[in-house]
Amino acid sequence: MSNPHYIGYHFTVTPKEPGAEILLAELSDTPFESFEETEGGISAFVQKKFWTEDILKDVPILQSKTFQVSFTTQDIEQVNWNEVWETNFEPIDVDGKCHIRAPFHPPTGAEFEIVIEPKMSFGTGHHETTFSMIKLLLEEDLKGKTVLDMGSGTAVLAILADIKGAVSIDAIDIDSWCYENGIENVQRNNCRQIQVLQGDASLLGTKKYDVIIANINRNILLEDISKYARNLNRNGQLFLSGFYQSDLKDIEAVCNENGLFLQGNLEKNNWIAAKFDLTS
Repeated sequence: MSNPHYIGYHFTVTPKEPGAEILLAELSDTPFESFEETEGGISAFVQKKFWTEDILKDVPILQSKTFQVSFTTQDIEQVNWNEVWETNFEPIDVDGKCHIRAPFHPPTGAEFEIVIEPKMSFGTGHHETTFSMIKLLLEEDLKGKTVLDMGSGTAVLAILADIKGAVSIDAIDIDSWCYENGIENVQRNNCRQIQVLQGDASLLGTKKYDVIIANINRNILLEDISKYARNLNRNGQLFLSGFYQSDLKDIEAVCNENGLFLQGNLEKNNWIAAKFDLTS
C-alpha cells in the first residue's frame, strides 16, 4: 500500500495544559487522523484528499479568549511512517505486567507483552485513555468471554483481551488505515480469536458480548451507549474512555438510563477510563 499524502498542522497552545488536551479532543471530530504531542502543543495530520480550507472552522478553542493557539502547516508527501515511529516510539510499561513495544524493540519477558507497529493508528498505549483502559483490563478475568473493541485503532486492547483468554473478539474501527493496521498487529501477535472489521456501531446487529470496550470520544459514546447496552449479555461489562473528567457526569447519566452503573474509574491527566456493569 502506497503512503498517502498528508498535511501536517503544528499547533502552539498557551497555556499548554489543559489547552493541548482540549484542542486534541476537538480535532478528533474532524478529518485529522493522527496526533503527536510536541513541546509547545500538538501536531495533527490529515490526508490531503480529506483536507478542506475550512477544516478548522468548527474547532471552538481557536475562538477562545482563555487560550492562545497558533499554527503552521506542512505539506508531507510520501512519508515513511515506519521511520517516523522508529524515531519516536518508546516502549510502555503498565504496572510491570503489560509491556507494549514496537518490533524493533527487544523482548522484555513481561506477563503480557504486545508488539505494535502503530503507523498512523491511534492506540499505542502512550495516550492516557489507552493506558488507563489497559490498567482496567489487567484487573479483569477475560477467560472464556466474548469481547467487542469499538474504535480499536491498532487493536492493542483486542490483542490484550486475546492474550488474557477471551474466546471471541471483534475489533471495529471506522478508519481504513486503522482497519489495515489492526489486521497487521493481530497477525504480528499471533492472535487467533480476533476478527478485525471496518465500520461503526451499525455493524453490531443483534450480536451479544460479555465485555464491550469503547475508547472513542465523548460525542460518539453518548450516541452509542444505548447500542452497547443492547449488545451486552446479562451481567455484561462496558469499559469506556476517550473523555474528560468533566464529561463523566453526562456519560454516567446516559449509562444509567440504559441499565449500566458505574463500578469505578481511573483518571490520568484529566482523561477518564470507566467501568460500568449491566444490571438487567
